Amino acid sequence: MMSTATGKTALALGSAALLLLYGAAGALAQKGGDEIVLGAAVSLTGKYSVNGKNTKDGYDIGIKRLNEMGGVKVSGKTYKLKVVYYDDESTPARGAQLAERLINQDGVKYVLGAYSSGLTKAIAPITEKYKVPHVEGNGAARELFTEGYKYLFAVLSTSDYYLRDAVNLAAEVAKEHGRDPKTMKIAMAFENDPFSLDVRAGIVEAANKQGMKIVIDDKLPPEINDMAATLTKVKAVKPDLLLVSGHEKGATLVVRQTAEMKVDVPIVATTHCDSAKIAENLSKLAEGVLCASQWDRKLSYKDKWFGSADDYAKAFEKEFKYPAPYQAAESTASVLVFADAFQRAGSLDPEKVRDAIAKTDIMTFFGPIKFDETGKNTAKPMVLYQVRGGDYKVVAPTQWAETKMVYPRKMSQ
Repeated sequence: MMSTATGKTALALGSAALLLLYGAAGALAQKGGDEIVLGAAVSLTGKYSVNGKNTKDGYDIGIKRLNEMGGVKVSGKTYKLKVVYYDDESTPARGAQLAERLINQDGVKYVLGAYSSGLTKAIAPITEKYKVPHVEGNGAARELFTEGYKYLFAVLSTSDYYLRDAVNLAAEVAKEHGRDPKTMKIAMAFENDPFSLDVRAGIVEAANKQGMKIVIDDKLPPEINDMAATLTKVKAVKPDLLLVSGHEKGATLVVRQTAEMKVDVPIVATTHCDSAKIAENLSKLAEGVLCASQWDRKLSYKDKWFGSADDYAKAFEKEFKYPAPYQAAESTASVLVFADAFQRAGSLDPEKVRDAIAKTDIMTFFGPIKFDETGKNTAKPMVLYQVRGGDYKVVAPTQWAETKMVYPRKMSQ
């Protein structure tokens, strides 16, 4: 077996080789006069590698589609787009180093976001310092938009909105069943990261508004390999809602372990269902679970680049051989924001591009995109769906729902 020290050295050498390869590609790309080069540090290894791949695939299909359509016209001249990638290894410190490298060594003037709020938080001060436009689709923490950043823009809804609708939907069904929402009890568990703690804050706000009581409020273990401690308490307390945010590992665990431990809760909701593929891989165990999503292929959004949300999903699955998760969709939308801004700016000057991004007001297959003064997209609502028969059915917001939520959730036998 390889020793820990040897393994770390090999990993470091492998990463260095990868950086040299990507760095060379970046240097070559800068020489192409008819190319616009964007840079991105994404999690190709480490704990966010699944969603990091979703992010990169989303960028790649966006770039490919734009280039197939002839590229981007800027003041009468047509440019193709290219992305220089580095692996941030799911580590914020590494992400910050690579942002510096992209800007100072590779000469990148426009940055696409990393995966996760923690990585985005590490990179945003760098892009701000160098006045480099930074459009991202995978950092949803509220705190990113309270720092006064002028160069950071996010196409997604902030993370405090992810599971609010689970609480609001619970209040609706309680009333339908002749029950006062104030009598409902909530159990919840969260990874200790900026995204998940923001999800928690949104739930707390919604619970307070509905008058519901929070009876369990746990932090998930750092490696998120076991939820038994929390679920043992859930079994004893018998809450009405179990709400979890722990990225794809948390979504998989809550489905598997509630089944294994026979923890029967009327409403179970989690983040990251689609990247964890709980409907596809755990369909019977996941039946009835509610899932927070930034996007769904059944929504009626359309654009000039991909067509409908469903058209995008079909193109993505054909390209990458797996269903399009929202992490990929929002990444593609980030590319489209840059393309639209380049054309409207009529210039490749970063300041003019930044100002054009700030004035974005477009419809995409991902949804409407319009930024407020803090860089948040204030135009797009969140989606809540329920796993039904190995598929995801939109159940909230109720005015856009394709079907009604099944309540209470029935445990698989």
